[in-house]
Order: sequence, then C-alpha cells, then structure tokens
Amino acid sequence: MSHNEFMQQAIELAYENTKKKKGKPFGALIVKDGKIIAKGVNDVLETHDPTAHAELQAIREACRILGTSNLSDCELYASGEPCPMCLSAIYWANLKHVYYAYTAEEEEEAGLGTKYVYDQIALPKEERDIKLKNLDKDLQRKNPFALWQELKK
Repeated sequence: MSHNEFMQQAIELAYENTKKKKGKPFGALIVKDGKIIAKGVNDVLETHDPTAHAELQAIREACRILGTSNLSDCELYASGEPCPMCLSAIYWANLKHVYYAYTAEEEEEAGLGTKYVYDQIALPKEERDIKLKNLDKDLQRKNPFALWQELKK
C-alpha cells in the first residue's frame, strides 16, 4: 500500500469514529514493513480518559502486538497533526516517520487545537498556568531511582 492509501485509512477511522460519536475526529495506524500492525481512534468521549488519543491507542496496541516499546522500524499515519502528548509518546516509542493529513492550524479552526498546550510547555515552569511543586524527596525512606540504577548493573 502507498502512503496515500494508509493515510486514507487513518482518515476513514477518524470519520467513522466521529460519526459514531465515540470520540473526537482522529484516527491513527502503525505500519511495519508495509503492513498495518495496529489502529487507534480517539476514545476520549467514550472512556472519559483524556489520554485516549488515536496515536496513543495505536502505539499501545503496536507495542503489545510486537512485544516491545521500540517502534523504530514502524511508521505512524495520523489523521491530524499530533498534539504535544502524542508527539512525546512518538519520541518515546522511537518512531522515525510520522505522516499526518490535517494540520494543527486546521485542528485549531475546528475547535480541536492544542496551541494552548504547546504555548504553556514553552514557558518557564514558574509562568505556566499549572504550578509544578517539587517536594523534599529526602523525607522518603526508599529511592526508586537508586534501586533502578542498582538493578541495571
């Protein structure tokens, strides 16, 4: 199949998902060696889970099927330009190629944009709307990071 055929399938997933009113208009595919490994749709409305984005659903399914968190030999096709959360997951999964149809600007025009989140992430921590507070870790008796380093030896 061609890039355009994979993209058409991602868009069709988004369209059908929207038609069924199960989630927002996003669909995604993970492709390996020219074959679809996993599909995902935005399930946020149905599951009430703000992380149930199409790209994340497809990444989770592909990782489960392939038995790895490294998808560097796969490609992702998304109906829309990935949001900051999905883009982070794409980096963590080591995907090297992501193809998308609708741009962030088009998503914004439809009331689905993530410009606010991108803008917030770009600010220094102290200027963000959500305040991150670092608490004293020395009060804890167990250090999971030290344990991780010890077990990796």
